[in-house]
Amino acid sequence: MSFPHKSLRFPRFLHPRSVTSAGIKRAVGRAYQDAIRNQTTQAAAALSYYSILGIFPALIFLSAVMAYIPLPNFFNDALIAMGRVVPAGTMQMVYSVLDDILSKNSRAWLSFGTLGTLWIVSSAFEEMIESLDEAYDVEDRRPFWKMRLLALGLAAITGFFLICAIATMVLGPKAGGWIAARLSFAGAFALLWPYIHWSIAVTFAVLAVETIYCLAPNVKQRFLSSLPGAIFSVACWIGLSYLLGIYFRYFGNYNRTYGTLGGVMALMTWLYWGYFILLAGGELNAELAKENNPGTLSNGISSRPTRRNGHAA
Repeated sequence: MSFPHKSLRFPRFLHPRSVTSAGIKRAVGRAYQDAIRNQTTQAAAALSYYSILGIFPALIFLSAVMAYIPLPNFFNDALIAMGRVVPAGTMQMVYSVLDDILSKNSRAWLSFGTLGTLWIVSSAFEEMIESLDEAYDVEDRRPFWKMRLLALGLAAITGFFLICAIATMVLGPKAGGWIAARLSFAGAFALLWPYIHWSIAVTFAVLAVETIYCLAPNVKQRFLSSLPGAIFSVACWIGLSYLLGIYFRYFGNYNRTYGTLGGVMALMTWLYWGYFILLAGGELNAELAKENNPGTLSNGISSRPTRRNGHAA
């Protein structure tokens, strides 16, 4: 069943204008309605499934790449940094699987894992592209090969920014000590540096999300026009990780319910809500774009079919 909704005729570039508080409230309300109408929860579930499939091949690939970085134990430190944000108990499962795979035949796993990772990651990012196209109410007629190349490009750029964020968390304390030793106000700098290096890591995360919001939908827009959704998504993701960490630590005993799969289920729950926030931020950006560009809405019914469950409604 297709839901009647307004079609958009965007200008060549979407750009931010002044938005009133009433306009922001309208945009937030419409974003909530669109998140339900576009079945964002189903897209988040699909993305979390892709992530579970691709996480171990991706980590194997990263272990091979990071071996060429002239920093001792950088991959292990990166895993420790990841353990600060993922649900408790997840990293024990990750360490166990990685030790088992890498101890057998790492070269074979690396070659096949790289191919599998590329396909899974491109599929996940293609799902994001389609979901963000729905948020902007635009039809994407780009050919399959161009969509796959765009998905791989987005994966490479966002992966680079996320690796920079992890590297900032790993190297932050050492870099702060090195800088403080060369400054006359070392005491004040030592107090401020933890906030500074975490702010840098968060900035890289915002850039990773902003890359998706800016380049994925089939709409040409300026960088700043999609920045509010990126800041909203990262802020909500940090809050979500903190709250879920408390829940998993004190209330949700997944190991008791799912046994050895407890870590997988906890990780999938965390990924599911993280992707929901990511797509909700895209919905917010789309509604802010409509609010910021009055007159771009027409009173017709979109000819673009609703895409979900593998077929058009």
